[in-house]
Amino acid sequence: MHMKRMVKNLIWPVLAMLCVGGTLEAARIKDITTVQGSRDNQLVGYGLVAGLAGDGDSRLNYTIQSIANSLRRFGITVPADKVKSDNMAAVIVTCDIGPFMRPGSRIDVTVSSIGDADSLQGGVLLQTPLMGADGKVYAVAQGPVAVGGFLGGAGGAGGATVQKNHPTVGIISSGAIVERRIDTTIVRDDGSLDLLLHNPDYNTAVRIAEAINRVFPASSLAGDPVCVNVRVPAAFRGQEANFMALLGTFEVQPDTLARIIINERTGTIVATQTVRLSSVAVSNGSLVITISNSMGVSQPGPLAQGGTTAVVPSTDTNVDESKGSFAIIEDYPTLDRMTQALNALGVSTRDMINILQTMKSAGAIQAELIIN
Repeated sequence: MHMKRMVKNLIWPVLAMLCVGGTLEAARIKDITTVQGSRDNQLVGYGLVAGLAGDGDSRLNYTIQSIANSLRRFGITVPADKVKSDNMAAVIVTCDIGPFMRPGSRIDVTVSSIGDADSLQGGVLLQTPLMGADGKVYAVAQGPVAVGGFLGGAGGAGGATVQKNHPTVGIISSGAIVERRIDTTIVRDDGSLDLLLHNPDYNTAVRIAEAINRVFPASSLAGDPVCVNVRVPAAFRGQEANFMALLGTFEVQPDTLARIIINERTGTIVATQTVRLSSVAVSNGSLVITISNSMGVSQPGPLAQGGTTAVVPSTDTNVDESKGSFAIIEDYPTLDRMTQALNALGVSTRDMINILQTMKSAGAIQAELIIN
């Protein structure tokens, strides 16, 4: 009863903080952090996909040897030179296993051809052990492969081939059964755990620690921009899952760096709300010169005594200069002011990229400019 009263007394201030402190820009701790030790692990395996109706591998040595070895497991011995592989394909099977998966749980797997098979459509993956980096088997995969595409047509001379997406890669939903649990430790021997920020930032780490300390005083400390150390209160010892569920509901306002990210290949510009500018004036204009060549025909007059028809080339040159516009952006405007000023100039996305690059060179943009 005493333990229940302590937990109940801790819940009330938490609810009060969530009701009063929640803002539109706030984010839950569970959405911006992860618990150290609570991570996925990668598994990989080598297997065979059968039932490909002639779309499988050609006579590759490793495919033929794999088929012969697979048949030998069932007591069938076939010489390698008698094995046909056009209905089967050698594949690599990959997946991620979660931190708290227990034996009997199912996970999705990805199947990828490593030979010269044309397609995995309609194939079935034979039982394939999936191993971790330590060489131990943690799951076993098997089942029909779902390919998000197709390959049709005979191809070759006089034929046509139609292909959609990549038919040599497929997935098997819930295709692997976990056979071994991966030990996961999130609470250390001293009764503390670490929250790792998805986007490292000093201000965000300090705000997370302050939000936790408002409910559990002196229990949290931001050691660096990536990690926030939290000590599990005595009332939650042995109930770490309840404590983590409670921490995940706390809301903080993440801080973001001032960044402008430009993708020149697609013309995409993304900027954070914290971008600021110094006082700057921007002018935009363009000059277009068009040169066209044409051929004309020159013929003698109707009463001329002589002369021949001749082809005469001609060149036309046209100069089109648009009016330049000039806009002054006030001291330290927000991102809204910057976009309004650039849009008022009537510039295109490509011109805006050039303007931003020039403004950064002039030292007028107080943000990091990233060009992909």
